Amino acid sequence: MTTNNTLTAVKGFRVGHHTHLEGATGCTVIICPDGTMGGVDQRGGGPGTRETDLLHPLQGMEQVNAIVLSGGSAFGLATADGVMRYLEEHSFGYKGIPGFIVPIVPTAILFDLGIGQPGIRPDAAMGYAACQSATSDPVLQGTVGAGTGCRIGAMMGNERATKGGIGSACVEIDHELIVAALIAVNAVGDVLDEQGQIMAGLRESPESDKFVGMLDVMRTFSRQSRPDRRENTVIGVVATNARLTKAQVNKVAQMAHDGIARAVNPAHTMYDGDTIFALATGEIPANTSVVGAYAAEAVAQAIRNAVRAATSLAGVRAITS
Repeated sequence: MTTNNTLTAVKGFRVGHHTHLEGATGCTVIICPDGTMGGVDQRGGGPGTRETDLLHPLQGMEQVNAIVLSGGSAFGLATADGVMRYLEEHSFGYKGIPGFIVPIVPTAILFDLGIGQPGIRPDAAMGYAACQSATSDPVLQGTVGAGTGCRIGAMMGNERATKGGIGSACVEIDHELIVAALIAVNAVGDVLDEQGQIMAGLRESPESDKFVGMLDVMRTFSRQSRPDRRENTVIGVVATNARLTKAQVNKVAQMAHDGIARAVNPAHTMYDGDTIFALATGEIPANTSVVGAYAAEAVAQAIRNAVRAATSLAGVRAITS
């Protein structure tokens, strides 16, 4: 039984964070082992992404070198530039025309501009620094990296929101085959515990530890065509040592979204930009449906771990405070 219950339990992956506490933002990089197959499934109504089209089954590129998860809304897509520079310096990337290396770095962002010191956003330098810190050690969770500025149920402001964060989990399918998840939780919906009870969401008042219930809140704007605030998302990665085709790894990404739906209520709304990448190293022959089913379990566990590991920041209270 592995003692590492995070994404880096999958052999070859390294994860690095860069955290800016004053700006309440940051980024997280997942550096892949050579030959990693990548896929993606995007479901929320307000995504911010880079290089996702390249991962679809009909596209020719199969290799993925790194994935970036970042705060900063669309500004945070700049972190991928720093990751590409780092990987190029280490001769890691797609080798097409002789003499040229092009790192393949799909990226997804979340909105955290409403917390922390204004004007501080993840950039290329932060992406580069995250690579420098990347390690195969168990992933640091909570208010770090892309999870630094995450909030849950923030529609009524930071005072009534609950602190989100970044979480990870690993599931052993058998004695060799494993699947793991790394998720940044910035959801509009409530996060539910294993019994289906609300563990994080919109508070009844700034001082309260009780939650309103986002489904009840949504009744109040059920006739509005556009929400007043669209600042949420759940983004992340599932990784496995399974041997999968490009179509199969995209299927795993699709099935992994079931984990969001189990742990976040409601999920995949027009207020969210929910995006999950899937990565497969190709070591162990595997059934795609089984890997996808357990990927969803890992995602749900990672979401709850993010909430439990988060610490209060910039006026947003964690459940541990």
